[in-house]
Amino acid sequence: MAILASLVTNVVELRLILMMVGVSLFAAAGVMTFIALRRSNHRNALMRAVGSFVAHDGWPSFVTDAEGVITSRNAAATERFQDTIAVTLTEVFKDMFANPGGVLFRLQGRAVDHGVAREDVVTRRGHLRLSAHRIEDNVFLWRIEDMAERAGAGRGADALSLPMLTAGPSGTILFMNDAFRRLTGGRARTLDKVFHDLPLVTGRVHSVDGADGSIDCLVAEVQATGGRREIYLLPSEAAGKSNLSGATGWDAIEDLPVPLLKIAPSGEVLASNREARALLPMPIGATSRLSDLLEGLGRPIIEWLRETADGRGAPGPQFLRGTGSHQDTFLQVSLNTAGAEDDPHLIAVLNDVTELKSLEAQFVQSQKMQAIGQLAGGVAHDFNNLLTAISGHCDLLLLRHDQGDQDYGDLIQIHQNANRAASLVGQLLAFSRKQNLMPEVIDLRDTLSDLTHLLNRLVGEKVTLTLNHDPALMHIRADKRQLEQVLMNLVVNARDAMPDGGEIKVETENVTLLNTVERDRATLLPGNYVVVRVVDEGTGIPPEKLPKIFEPFYTTKRPGEGTGLGLSTAYGIVKQTGGFIFADSDVGRGSTFTLYFPSHEKLATASAPAAKPESLELDSKAEGVVLLVEDEAPVRAFASRALTLRGYSVLEADSAEAALALLSDPDLTVDIFVTDVIMPGKDGPTWVREALADRPDTKVVFVSGYAEDAFTEHQAMIPNSVFLPKPFSLIDLTTTVQRQLH
Repeated sequence: MAILASLVTNVVELRLILMMVGVSLFAAAGVMTFIALRRSNHRNALMRAVGSFVAHDGWPSFVTDAEGVITSRNAAATERFQDTIAVTLTEVFKDMFANPGGVLFRLQGRAVDHGVAREDVVTRRGHLRLSAHRIEDNVFLWRIEDMAERAGAGRGADALSLPMLTAGPSGTILFMNDAFRRLTGGRARTLDKVFHDLPLVTGRVHSVDGADGSIDCLVAEVQATGGRREIYLLPSEAAGKSNLSGATGWDAIEDLPVPLLKIAPSGEVLASNREARALLPMPIGATSRLSDLLEGLGRPIIEWLRETADGRGAPGPQFLRGTGSHQDTFLQVSLNTAGAEDDPHLIAVLNDVTELKSLEAQFVQSQKMQAIGQLAGGVAHDFNNLLTAISGHCDLLLLRHDQGDQDYGDLIQIHQNANRAASLVGQLLAFSRKQNLMPEVIDLRDTLSDLTHLLNRLVGEKVTLTLNHDPALMHIRADKRQLEQVLMNLVVNARDAMPDGGEIKVETENVTLLNTVERDRATLLPGNYVVVRVVDEGTGIPPEKLPKIFEPFYTTKRPGEGTGLGLSTAYGIVKQTGGFIFADSDVGRGSTFTLYFPSHEKLATASAPAAKPESLELDSKAEGVVLLVEDEAPVRAFASRALTLRGYSVLEADSAEAALALLSDPDLTVDIFVTDVIMPGKDGPTWVREALADRPDTKVVFVSGYAEDAFTEHQAMIPNSVFLPKPFSLIDLTTTVQRQLH
């Protein structure tokens, strides 16, 4: 009985549990149904509201879901597409243009991303503009505008008396108007079935396969959206006797989206269409001549017009620019002869290439600066070899003359002028960004404080120097000595721009860029920067000269007042440091030079005092065998004598191959290699790596007239190596070798 009672109890409990689960599921289903009904009602109400909103719109409008199913349409849509019983928007357009599904899918995707999207489509019925608006996640409003009616062009593309077609990116013909179909005798599917000489070039005469034979026509092409091209045929001289000219007149091309001019061989502008008048920077009057509107041919434009009219002109378009204050507008102009013998004229097809010419000018400027930098670096390298030999042999002579000698003063003059020449070469290397930098973490406030006294002396009494610092200025990593040179050059330039005196402001501040900034072909990435501004109240720099101010030897000063290296040196130093420099100027009001340096969070530490160079003790002889490899004979002669005087045994080689031949003797002992980096044949790092394979403990000293960073990657792979820049002195060379050995 107890067991039976337990079973009954369990069954009752199980029923209760199942009943509760069922009630819960029923309640959940009810809630979900309620939510779904509410969403459906909201969606239907939204669609009705949108439909009511566009009900009286003059342009056809549809409301669809995400699948393109039409839920409502306004009266204009019903009237416009009364012959079409369509459930989806794709069905509405299937007879109007090719691949409507792809166009609608593309538009809807852009509407999802941006809320709204528009695209122009040329159909056999005219020029349409489709607009898609995302109302909600699954609700879209579509609007169709007839651009031909908006422009008052009558019946659209088919109303044009000029032949016109629309082609896809691959050359498939999507649409031909009636005039084109009459000309060719039917509808072609691809461009190669219509034109004999592809690719098409706007403004050139192309041969068209017409119904009655080949016809020469002037082609004008307009890029449309989605990679499509609208191609128009205009009458050329050869087409003047064809049925093409009979259907056209100047009035027919007034509304064409191609800028066209009708020009007399004598230069007068006889007519123009709307696009040409909008494109040209100056108004076209009754007596306007082409030379009044455009220039830049390099010879009188009238000669070009007459030669073209006589059939003697060079083929191909010409690049011209606007006249007077409109020289920043560039046009590509193609000329073609037209008209009968009693009324000859020229048709000019215009194409706006202002952006293209601007990019070309920027590219040419970039290439020029790069070429100048390479030239400066190469010249500096050769000069450093010469200066090494001059100053080195001067050092050797000074060893044999004391201050009481009558030749001592002359030798000192030679030595000082060699150092001045080395400084000038350093400026060339600075511009080409191939100088040797010793970067450290510095506080610009301390640097400017140390410079204040010198800068005040440089600007003179008529100019006031004002320094304004951000109290929480961040640190930067730069070569302090070179940075001081940059600031001095900028302040001196500002002083020279104010012959009557004024104020120079040097300002510093912290700047945080949240977005990428592009300016003057430079890109500043987001981050923290320390900004330095040097502001003057001088004469300013004309806009046409501003892009050239950082070029070496370019100066606006009179002869003898400047070398033109100040700003180019500053440019190179800032760029090599990883910063940016920009110039803004207003003629008559002054200039502002702005420098951006990436900030460095690490606090600047007090640098240890530089070790004093060891004096050369000729009485204390050094020991060791040096292999000296240098292709420049004067430099090799000086270095060999300097090391020999110090007491080293020196083996000389004029190339890497000669050095490796010497080292092929296993009994030869060499303690250190002193080698040039750049040499004919194998360079320094290459032959040293080969030699170290058999002599891994040999020390290395690299010397070069280029910067150390030119081969830092190679040097890092070579152990026990140091770098000595040219020009170096006798003490520099011997001290570096001694430190490497000991």
